[in-house]
Amino acid sequence: MTKSPNMKHIVLFAAFLTLLASCQKPSDNNPDNTYKPLNLSTRSAEFIRQGEPFAFEFIDRIHAEEKGDFIISPLSMQILLGMILDGAQGTTADEISRVLGYGAGETDAVNEFCRSMLTQLPKLDQKTTLTMANALFVDDGWPLLDSYQSTVRKYYDAEIANLNFADGAASLKAINGWCADHTNGLIPKILDEVDPNMLAYLLNAMYFKSQWVDKFQPSYTQEEKFMDESGRTAPVQMMRRTHENLYYEDNILQAVTLPYGNGAFSMTVFLPQPKHTVADVIASLKKTNGHYDMVGCEVELWLPRFETRYHVNLNDILSAMGMPSAFGGAADFKAMSAYAGHLDFVQQDAVIKVDEEGAEAAVVSSAGIEKASAPAPGSFVVFHADHPFLYLI
Repeated sequence: MTKSPNMKHIVLFAAFLTLLASCQKPSDNNPDNTYKPLNLSTRSAEFIRQGEPFAFEFIDRIHAEEKGDFIISPLSMQILLGMILDGAQGTTADEISRVLGYGAGETDAVNEFCRSMLTQLPKLDQKTTLTMANALFVDDGWPLLDSYQSTVRKYYDAEIANLNFADGAASLKAINGWCADHTNGLIPKILDEVDPNMLAYLLNAMYFKSQWVDKFQPSYTQEEKFMDESGRTAPVQMMRRTHENLYYEDNILQAVTLPYGNGAFSMTVFLPQPKHTVADVIASLKKTNGHYDMVGCEVELWLPRFETRYHVNLNDILSAMGMPSAFGGAADFKAMSAYAGHLDFVQQDAVIKVDEEGAEAAVVSSAGIEKASAPAPGSFVVFHADHPFLYLI
């Protein structure tokens, strides 16, 4: 599959993206696979609206730093941050909650939203494979609090496994193996090594595969030149078809929605108008929160066949978005473990393949929590009060 220069591929896997599709749903010959909208509580529906600014701010900041292709998942990051939030306290928790679009003390609402996404999204379309999984790998002998384990199991179905991080090879095989297993092999590795100074690694994985409702005919695909924003060109395999699709245009962008399966999931492609850029499109998306009045039109569509793989470290981006405390000495993750220090890293690995049949994509969002400087449980210490000391009652 041919790569092309500087296409901005953004796979959102985002709940709000389901709101972009209009009431026009493709027919399905299987009456048991008719489209059914998400059944959300009022609070969860409100969270989708509140989470939209997070998603587009997330996209905007990565686009500002990246010069080439990228693929990201705001929803995967929201779920990972939800699990991290459950272990945070004080200012650390308040900052994470605000970055996610909520106010202080809204951890329960974040959990409710994530639970809704994890349980409902995979069931929306029998012709679409969507799996989501969460895991925590913990250094053996450095326990997480029972209350934290109970919460992440309840809301995130999180698998919690103890590993001996001192045995780096075995731990690395287990963590990377989990990622491969939960992305159908598309993402076989997220770590190059396991750090024995880590308390825990937290992971969210998503895998998506579906077919277009209206497939492209391979015989119409032909080689064409693709020009990036710098003026460079490279050959791509350009797919082509003419069909009725939801469409929108203004002076900044054109948008077309391509449904999958029963229409519960779709890809909406945003193309800058002449003299405009992807940055202009993102600015419009941020302004409108991605909501446009799309109408059914006969669309002659030309779309490159492509494959993109992407890795990004998100420490600086998330800090700039408003949660710097989580990455420094002021971090408070004592609701996760008495031995929890600060976030060492937050990162995302993703891949997408798009061809005449449909799309296959996967993402793994991961984070590492360092151990605090407290002694290990069960370790030997000496407290010899043979000199002046202070006590408080």
